[in-house]
Amino acid sequence: MSLRPIKRMIKAKPTLEGAGVHLRRAFGFGNTSDFDPFLLLDDFRNDVPEDYLAGFPWHPHRGIETITYVLAGTVEHGDSMGNRGVIAGGDVQWMTAGSGIIHQEMPKGDRSGRMHGFQLWANLPSALKMTAPRYQEVKAPDIPEITDDDGTQVRIVCGNFWGKTGPVDGIAADPIYLDVTVPPGRRKSLPVETTRHAFAYVFAGKGKFCNASGPLAVPTEPVGWLDTTPPAEADNRSLILFDRGDDLMVQAGEDGIRFLLVSGKPLEEPVAWYGPIVMNTQQQLRQAFQELEEGTFLKQERR
Repeated sequence: MSLRPIKRMIKAKPTLEGAGVHLRRAFGFGNTSDFDPFLLLDDFRNDVPEDYLAGFPWHPHRGIETITYVLAGTVEHGDSMGNRGVIAGGDVQWMTAGSGIIHQEMPKGDRSGRMHGFQLWANLPSALKMTAPRYQEVKAPDIPEITDDDGTQVRIVCGNFWGKTGPVDGIAADPIYLDVTVPPGRRKSLPVETTRHAFAYVFAGKGKFCNASGPLAVPTEPVGWLDTTPPAEADNRSLILFDRGDDLMVQAGEDGIRFLLVSGKPLEEPVAWYGPIVMNTQQQLRQAFQELEEGTFLKQERR
């Protein structure tokens, strides 16, 4: 077994999106090659309705897939293909923008005013940038949940894990998207196939993600501290980017730890990105925005 070392740990940063929604961005924009095929992860947990009710009015997407996972509250969705839906706590909406879609997402809090969830963007490979748009809505009871002997719980949104398969299928990046809860004080090893890029995003409790493949040496004069990096403690809104390896190891804190664990096969293609549109070349990007101006952006008829 080769444990994945930690490449870096990042704290999600406050930002404004849509019509003035306050959220935290774990990563996105700039150079995202370490996260390939993923482009962005937003944490829109918020307990103040005024900070999120303006929502994300009608806007375009092309060349990507967006994955929305709701923990509390609801998100109303509508798009240019005639899809309409509402996702609530535990539900997932997976939208393949492909050749182009115009949609809106309007969050509403629960009775306590809480609106909690995440949105992940996954890139589409060049061969599928102009594929037909597609929409998958998955309700909470349809997402398999496994409880291991030590009490570790894993919800499998997408991909195969511990012999179970998530309900979202046909996704280009072949992602594995998991919601993992490790009980207080437990140490848990979780497999991640070596060729995948992988990250964890902590959203409850805290713990330490082990940072070496063997037992840590006792530091002495001849041994550099860089060779004996202790496990890094991660708490709420911490993003952990892993290097290559077969497994990752987490030691849960006294209150346990809950985190998203996401991995995917890197596309290793050029990225041309502006706002909600992600293509491979600047020319393709210019063409997309020109089509928006000319009214020829949508390639699929409304159903």
